[in-house]
Amino acid sequence: MEEKLLQLLEQSGLFAILVSLMINTLVSIIGILPSVFVTATNLVFFGVFNGLLISIIGESLGAVISFILYRKGINKWKRPFVLHPKLLKLKELEGSDAFWIIVSLRILPFMSSGLVTFTSAFSKVSLGTFALASTIGKIPALIFEAGAVYGFMQVNLIGKIVISILLMSIIILIWKVKK
Repeated sequence: MEEKLLQLLEQSGLFAILVSLMINTLVSIIGILPSVFVTATNLVFFGVFNGLLISIIGESLGAVISFILYRKGINKWKRPFVLHPKLLKLKELEGSDAFWIIVSLRILPFMSSGLVTFTSAFSKVSLGTFALASTIGKIPALIFEAGAVYGFMQVNLIGKIVISILLMSIIILIWKVKK
């Protein structure tokens, strides 16, 4: 996937930054695709610092646009799930409580961005509070993600296989312990 994105950015020439921002926005709107591939592509194509900066801007822009679209959709959708007690609690979230919860959820690397955005859109949080909290939270998460991706890119194939097996083992172990 990263190769296809790299080719697309190379073909985009002067518009490569805009294309990257649009891809980040689309990934955010879809809500289930991992953005790590876009981050990796940005690091390779634009360099570590510029790639990280473009990823932060792209993910923040994507989150804001997704929030607006999700909120419009939620308001138009006849939603029987609103009666679920846990979602009713989230619906009342606003102000500084919403701000700090969004920041803390965004800081967690590899947290489902779409779920955080959808839940925020469902709540009473304002667009400005969401945008600020989301951006502030994404910065450390993306720095961590970029560091992990950059380090992973520096390792040879055998190292990548070993790291992947270790990560999968840890995920399975955590899953079994929680079960």
